Amino acid sequence: MHKILVAAGLAALSLSALPASFAKTPPAKKDSGSSIVLVFKDGHRQTFNLADISRVEFSGSGTAPTVGSNPDSPARGRYVGKWIVGDGNGNTFIITLKEDGNAERSLRDIHGTWTYVNGDALITWDDGAKDAIRKAGSKFEKYAYGGGKSFSDEPDNVTSAQNTTPKPI
Repeated sequence: MHKILVAAGLAALSLSALPASFAKTPPAKKDSGSSIVLVFKDGHRQTFNLADISRVEFSGSGTAPTVGSNPDSPARGRYVGKWIVGDGNGNTFIITLKEDGNAERSLRDIHGTWTYVNGDALITWDDGAKDAIRKAGSKFEKYAYGGGKSFSDEPDNVTSAQNTTPKPI
């Protein structure tokens, strides 16, 4: 009797799944040709069709870039590379901005991180200092901020900045 009940149960289960197997699957969405690729901190990437996106929102501390805030602002990729900048005392040193958000400063060999915010490269160094590289007319300038200052404070000095490798390194 037990075998008959098991067989009947399996038959009922397979018959109930049959209509689902004949159902048509919806056609795959066509690629609109335009997409956005998000690159995460761990390096993995995810692609989204722009036709599927209604808007992009940034949450958090307010340091997220405002997309389209100034059409004359340079793109984030313009900042990647090696920059010759002034130290405020007539000397120069190198700031290297890497695609992954890491930064290196030849002055005292300090590591830091950088973010792209509203058209500026904002660098926070491990020693507490901050630098900003900003477009000023047709040139770029480096704004230096000592420890404890924010990017909106009065800078300690402003010097010229020149990207020697204006392409990603």
